[in-house]
Amino acid sequence: MTELQIGALLFVVTFAVLFSGIPIAFGLTAVSIAFLACFGEPGALEAVAKTFIGELSNFALLTLPMFVVLGAAIGMSRAGRDLYESLHRWLCRVPGGLVIANIVGCGLFSAMCGSSPATAAAIGKVGIPEMLKRGVPARLATGAIAAGGTLGILIPPSITFIVYGIVTHTSIARLFLAGVVPGLALVVVFAVYSWLASRAGLRRAGAGAAPQESYTLAEKLSGLLRTLPFLAIIVAVTVFMYGGFATPSEVAAIAAFLALALVAVVYRGLRLADLWAIMRDATRESSMILLIIAAAALYAYMMSYLYVTQSVADWMFGWQLSNWQLILVLNLFLLLAGFFMPAVSVILMSMPIMLPVLQQGQIDLVWFAVILTINLEIGLIHPPLGLNLFVIRGVAPEVPLREVMWGTLPFVVIMVLFIVLLTVFPGIATWLPDRLMGPGY
Repeated sequence: MTELQIGALLFVVTFAVLFSGIPIAFGLTAVSIAFLACFGEPGALEAVAKTFIGELSNFALLTLPMFVVLGAAIGMSRAGRDLYESLHRWLCRVPGGLVIANIVGCGLFSAMCGSSPATAAAIGKVGIPEMLKRGVPARLATGAIAAGGTLGILIPPSITFIVYGIVTHTSIARLFLAGVVPGLALVVVFAVYSWLASRAGLRRAGAGAAPQESYTLAEKLSGLLRTLPFLAIIVAVTVFMYGGFATPSEVAAIAAFLALALVAVVYRGLRLADLWAIMRDATRESSMILLIIAAAALYAYMMSYLYVTQSVADWMFGWQLSNWQLILVLNLFLLLAGFFMPAVSVILMSMPIMLPVLQQGQIDLVWFAVILTINLEIGLIHPPLGLNLFVIRGVAPEVPLREVMWGTLPFVVIMVLFIVLLTVFPGIATWLPDRLMGPGY
């Protein structure tokens, strides 16, 4: 068989194995070993253990469990409820203010948590019942939370950026900075859409449907004060990382410690049982991600050893595509892959093939990371996988899944258009890291 034929067979077998329900790490490892045994030389399997263990010895991987601990600590606290309540008090007189408060709350929670499903669950548990009780249409209420939750993998700290940086050997600090402006821009665009949709709903309902709720300045400030300690974590991460005081791994450890300390001090709810639950869940999730990373490294080694990666790259460049056409093809692939696989899996499986293509086309890897992440965000709110859809269904069982899906559709369109905007104006993603860290590749 030729290398391209082996690659086609590998693609089919990999998808068949993953869709069989086998854990991703075990599936990738099994496929890698099987193909090395079938198509490699007799000594091909000698590097399996070395590759697997060698990938786990990467110091940068310490960032992952620390940020997972941060997300678990914030997730078990009342931070999501406090963020929502504080923002609601300030925005209650604005048409759609309740929806906007939830979207901004998702953005802020993302900056502390780094996980999309956790963000959707934490804000949705409080926000969706309140919106439905106050007459917000179910489609807008659930769609806004589902889409706002996806910001967890774009606004730093982002597990997706950490994994991407490790796989492509790109600066994690630069990737974090690249996600800031696009993340904030999406928060603004989502909020504007929600405002326009709410205004249209109010016009149809008549003037009597205008919001009547109000809070005193003292009530607004008291709600804001409860969120300040957690916003301090965001400031601490920014100062330590970009002030040159610590590496990303050290910053992750500092952020995790601060989160645990603030949960204990602010909410006085960190009992020994809670600490055990946080560490247990963080260990489980971190182990899963680390095993997937090690298995993906073995998978990448197998593809390179069998010359599949190089052959696919040469085949793609044989099409003589312009950079615009190449970006279109890669976007379509990522969009479809995101419909069926989790974000981390897409990165670990696709980047060994995409990286040579991107490097040969001299495409900025930092900019492409943002494009990739937004594509994967769409996958989180689009069937058939659509993890955030099922999270929202879990926190709002009274809303049919069909209504949740229809509610996310306008936000999917917004994100697709935003990808086009980023392609035309790449500086939206690269301006901040270039400004603070100097020009990159």
